[in-house]
Amino acid sequence: MTTEALYQELNYVNHSREKRLYYANLVINNPNLIPKLLEILFMVDDKISPRAAWVFEFMCGENLNTIIPYLDCFTEKMNTVHLDSAVRPVAKVCEYLIKAYYSKQDSAIKHALNTVHQKRIIESCFDWMINDEKIAPKAYAMNTLFLLGSDHKWIHPELKIILERDYQMQSSGFKARARHILKKIRK
Repeated sequence: MTTEALYQELNYVNHSREKRLYYANLVINNPNLIPKLLEILFMVDDKISPRAAWVFEFMCGENLNTIIPYLDCFTEKMNTVHLDSAVRPVAKVCEYLIKAYYSKQDSAIKHALNTVHQKRIIESCFDWMINDEKIAPKAYAMNTLFLLGSDHKWIHPELKIILERDYQMQSSGFKARARHILKKIRK
């Protein structure tokens, strides 16, 4: 399937779990489509970009190891994504990666996710925290940063400052997640 053909197929992706899962499995079963999916995802001003992001998130949720050959590309370009409906799945993939990295079980992600990838994830997560993003990317970002803070000691104090500063101005969803993360930081 060409990039153009995949682009056309993504027109059929909607918010339904069935459609996202169908296309995620299509990509998992045809790994040659992953770079094409990423190419579409990183057409950041295109209305199809969020649909590619949704499929990419579901693909990673089903089989996170499929992202390993593309970690450089993904982490290098993820900060360019700016459409709200594309930022959320990109932030979720970052959370998947860091949860797998800090998991008690050994995984290929632990060996593939290097310090450069982590640095890029940290930068993007802090950007999502301080920029005018919706609650979901901020929630994924604060959880991701909290986990990364166990190895990068400077993160927790910075995250704490942001959470405390923004607490009063944010939604109840943000406040609930922030309280949870702040409680864990203080332990």
